[in-house]
Amino acid sequence: MHEIEPFYNWRHIYTSEEDPKSPFYGRVYSEFEFSQSVYNYYIHPQWDEFGSRTLYLKIIYADYELGYTIIEMIGEWNDAIENDIMTLKRELMDKLILEGIYKYILVAENVMNFHSSDTSYYEEWVEDVEEGGGWIVMLDMPEQSQYDFRRAHIDRYVELLYFPVWRTVQPQHLFAAIDNKMLRRLER
Repeated sequence: MHEIEPFYNWRHIYTSEEDPKSPFYGRVYSEFEFSQSVYNYYIHPQWDEFGSRTLYLKIIYADYELGYTIIEMIGEWNDAIENDIMTLKRELMDKLILEGIYKYILVAENVMNFHSSDTSYYEEWVEDVEEGGGWIVMLDMPEQSQYDFRRAHIDRYVELLYFPVWRTVQPQHLFAAIDNKMLRRLER
């Protein structure tokens, strides 16, 4: 897991540590000191810690004018023991909503496991973003995690999409494609 880096090809147009509106503004990263881990596996030092012991993330793009962000995730999403959704909602999403972010693209291809609990924080998050005309999308979550996500009925709140070529497009094009898809689904 230590070799899986957050996506870096958009760093010339956005970095969360240089964004004054980002909760990670001012963070300094080491390229050589591996201090964070998911269980017994070290992860790359570029991932951001937000309060969970098993789930890490990186804001790889944010556009405050259009009100969206793209966040890549790694680890185990554990609502049953760690209550990761509560921590994610309080420590990150609430802050981004205050900055006008209402549309969320979560890249979850490195979320290896998902353990559910109740859905109250998902419901709250959706209510918050719908007030601003927003939505929450999770991209490319592994099949076994998607199965657990659907079994807990969290797909009522978070749209699961498959978009394996997301790295080959610019962030504004990825957003436009997903926003159009979400608009078509909402029109039904």
